[in-house]
Amino acid sequence: MNATAQKTEIITNIGKISVHIKENTSGKLPLIFLHGIYFDHHLWNKQFEEIKDRTVISVDMPFHGDSRKNIRPDWTLNDCADMLVEILDSLQISRAIAIGHSWGSMTILRAANKQPERFESIGLCNMSFLAATKKQKATISLQHSMIVFRDFYTNQSVKAMFGKTSLKENPSLTNQLRRPMSILSNRQIKQIDKAVIINADDTSYLIETLKVKAIALKGEDDFVPTPPHIETIIVKSGHVSPLERPLEVSNLISRLLEQD
Repeated sequence: MNATAQKTEIITNIGKISVHIKENTSGKLPLIFLHGIYFDHHLWNKQFEEIKDRTVISVDMPFHGDSRKNIRPDWTLNDCADMLVEILDSLQISRAIAIGHSWGSMTILRAANKQPERFESIGLCNMSFLAATKKQKATISLQHSMIVFRDFYTNQSVKAMFGKTSLKENPSLTNQLRRPMSILSNRQIKQIDKAVIINADDTSYLIETLKVKAIALKGEDDFVPTPPHIETIIVKSGHVSPLERPLEVSNLISRLLEQD
């Protein structure tokens, strides 16, 4: 990450959350990035480095990256939304542009509905918004029974996250998930899956009532559906568009920044 970026820890309702900040005094609205499950703030390295005209913030979500101290074991997606607002409060940011991947997008959607005045616009990459079906919950339960075979579990996660074409074109993508996933304990993975997937509510109604400008992006081979009522860009990728199609994600961000 950029040498000028500074790391700080912010106390939230979930615990100590690590944020990485590249400050800029231009007066333009800050941009904050939130990653998805099993990744960390490095997911956004390319986009973080590209932005030079405003303050940029990248968050390590609970249990991930450097956010590993005093984390509550029973947090929920609604707690994550409150966490995002608490981070903005701590940094004295009254209004921001927020970009999320997967779990990060789910967090931003909830926060933007709770406090729409805090967000100028939002970018929602690879966002799940439907509740898990009984079949999906059973599949996750079966996968958890195999988590003791960690290499196998990680390989299955790689196959689920990335598109086949992306992995063929860029095999190094595997390491982009292996590295941050390796620091998660089996218990933490189960808790993350429970909070973000198994217990996630259907938030279609939040999309319908959203009062903040939003643009979504998803991969052709993504396992999440296209969100309704939001302009959605479809790209040739799986579920990790920021790594699989970074140019298209950067273009999405540029469109959101043009509104500032």
